[in-house]
Amino acid sequence: MAATESFRTAAVAAGVAAAAAAAVFLLWGVDRGAPVAHRLRPDDAALIVLGQRVYVGQCAACHGMRLEGQANWRERGPDGKLPAPPHDASGHTWHHPDELLFQITKHGVAKVAKLKDYATTMPVYEGVLSDEEIVAVLSWIKSQWPADIRSRHDELNRSAPR
Repeated sequence: MAATESFRTAAVAAGVAAAAAAAVFLLWGVDRGAPVAHRLRPDDAALIVLGQRVYVGQCAACHGMRLEGQANWRERGPDGKLPAPPHDASGHTWHHPDELLFQITKHGVAKVAKLKDYATTMPVYEGVLSDEEIVAVLSWIKSQWPADIRSRHDELNRSAPR
């Protein structure tokens, strides 16, 4: 029993370390002088209406109608995959700049982080959603965050590599 718990703890730690390494790798390789191509617009009322519609149709089944994510989202399941994380203030979505969120949603974690064998249940939305729909859904998610989290995310964007 203790060996199983140790293995599980090690597996979770390895997953968290891999995700952190991927985030550092992604941010390190971005051209800081380039403009951000996909800025979220949580105050654009028409975009938010579209974003909510896309979220309900494409995201809510896994990430929850209230952005709550799946239970035990930090622990890999028996299939080795992480459950869908929350997109509310309790999750880590707001820890990533707009462009990175866009790229992960469009192309998937494996491609963006160059992790060939990364297993995930998160679909790739390239060819499924338009760029505007991806920006809309991410903008809607951001519009649901408390003001202090939105402010912290705005600051993150100001200091993010471009």
